Amino acid sequence: MEQHLTPGRRLYDRGLRALLWLCAGLTCALLVFLIGYIFYRGLGNINWQLLTTQTSYIKDTIGILPNILNTLYIILVAMVIVLPLGVGAAIYLTEYAENHRVVEIIEFATETLTGIPSIIFGLVGMLFFVQKMGLAPGILAGGLTLVIMILPTIVRTTQESLKTVPQSYREGALGLGAGKWHMIRTVVLPNAVDGIVTGCILAVGRIVGESAALLFTAGFGLILNDFFTALQSSSATLTVALYVYANERGETGVAFAIAAILMVLTFLINLSANVVGRKLKK
Repeated sequence: MEQHLTPGRRLYDRGLRALLWLCAGLTCALLVFLIGYIFYRGLGNINWQLLTTQTSYIKDTIGILPNILNTLYIILVAMVIVLPLGVGAAIYLTEYAENHRVVEIIEFATETLTGIPSIIFGLVGMLFFVQKMGLAPGILAGGLTLVIMILPTIVRTTQESLKTVPQSYREGALGLGAGKWHMIRTVVLPNAVDGIVTGCILAVGRIVGESAALLFTAGFGLILNDFFTALQSSSATLTVALYVYANERGETGVAFAIAAILMVLTFLINLSANVVGRKLKK
C-alpha cells in the first residue's frame, strides 16, 4: 500500500504511526508505574491484623475488617435492588415497548446518566434518601444511591445483550406456539445471559471503587457492625476508609495498603467477568 503513496504522504503516515505507538507506550508505562508504585507502598503494610480487626483507640491498632464487610454489604444491597429493576426495564424496552420514540428518549436518558459525575449522585442521594426520606447515613442509603448510579449501566448492557439474540430464535419459538413471556424466559434470556452477567460484574467493580457518592450517604463509620445494624449506621467502605486514613488521619501506609487491596479486587472482578463471559459463550 505504501508503494503507491508519495514520499511526503509516506513520511506523514509513518510519523502518525510513530506518534500513535508513542502515546500507547506512554499510557502503558504510566499504568505500570501507578500499579507498581501502589503495590510497592501498599503490600508491605498488609498484615493479618489489618485484615481481621477493627480500629481501636484504646489498643492503638488499625484494622479494616469493618470496611471489608461494609463493602460486601453495600454490594449485596445494591445488586439485590438493581438487578430486577435493570433487567426488567431492559426486557420491557427491548421486547414489549412499541413506541420507538419513547424508547429512544429513555435510551438517551440512560446514556446521559452514565456520564454524570458520581459526586452529583452523592448529593442527590443525601438530599433525597437522608434528608427527605429520613434514612440514617449507612449501607441502605448508600446502596440506594448506588442503585441510581449503576441502573443505567445494567439497563444498557442488558439491552445490547438482548439485541444480539437473532430474531429468528424469537420467530421460531413463537411459531411453535410459545407465548411471549415463555419465549423470552426460555429462549432470549438464556442466549443473552453472558452479556447480562458481564454487565453485572462490571457494575460490582464500579461499586467497589466508588467513594464520592458514599461520602454523603454511607458515612465515615469505622466500627464493626452486623448487616442489619450497618443498614442504618454510619459505615465506611474500603474506598471511604482510604480517604479517611489518607486525608484526615495521615496514615498513608494504611491508605496504600487499602489501595493495593482495591487493585487486587478490581483485577479479580475484571478477570471473573472475562472468565464468566467466555464460559457462558461456549
